[in-house]
Amino acid sequence: MLRQSLASVLMAGSLLAAVSPARAGMEGARTLIPHRAVYDLKLKDVSERSGIEGMYGRMVYEFTGSACAGYTTHFRFVTRVDTGEDMRLTDQQTTTFENLKAGSFRFDTKSFTDDKLDRQVTGEASDEATGIKVALAKPDARQVELTPAQFPTEHMLEVIDNARKGKRFFEERLFDGSEDGDQSLLTTTVIGKQQMPAADDADAGNAGEFAGQPYWPVTIAYYDEDQKTDSVPIYRMSFKLYENGITRDLTMDYGDFVLSGTLSKLEVLGTPASNCP
Repeated sequence: MLRQSLASVLMAGSLLAAVSPARAGMEGARTLIPHRAVYDLKLKDVSERSGIEGMYGRMVYEFTGSACAGYTTHFRFVTRVDTGEDMRLTDQQTTTFENLKAGSFRFDTKSFTDDKLDRQVTGEASDEATGIKVALAKPDARQVELTPAQFPTEHMLEVIDNARKGKRFFEERLFDGSEDGDQSLLTTTVIGKQQMPAADDADAGNAGEFAGQPYWPVTIAYYDEDQKTDSVPIYRMSFKLYENGITRDLTMDYGDFVLSGTLSKLEVLGTPASNCP
């Protein structure tokens, strides 16, 4: 769940407040730039109870499509973990498709350890009047009904909308197909004031033509269903978010260990569609 949900925070855009909420999502999504981003990962902090002595890896995120036809993401998260007794290679590969207009979301995640498939979670979800309806195909075929929640792109559109309006904190429920694909997550988002990159911000240089553009510092905490009683999130993500949907300078806090993600390569794959048929 931790790595798949990371894909959720990498989708963003801007909303237009002058239109209705449904239309606003479509309008705002048109500013999303199709792109492929590569992040180098390294261990930033670790506790003794984690059982981890070292960790490094790479994450590749590819975002394509349009507000009219829907968005496809390909997300791969590979890490090499040193436990002190052995080295373990983990590889998670996720593909999702989200149609903002139809309120639908498809997901397929394969998790490997040392090149061996551990599990695969596949399904699709629809946003109905009564909540989220999920049809799972793997590992077991079953139907699940959940309370109302947002899908990843829809959720991050709200992040940008609140950032532009100066709203610094909000809560929302999110469904991204993570873990067993049968539950949603409660998220709390904190948005800092928009700022320009510092002169010594080395990570900014790899953002190419966007290196000198302003960004918002964002932190999103993820809580398991309604179990927010102890105020301790499952994990927390911090990152710098551009208005066009590109993110960099990631910090992934899993409690027992913390990973940092530095943007090493960015490739723009096209421009947002200006209008829909």
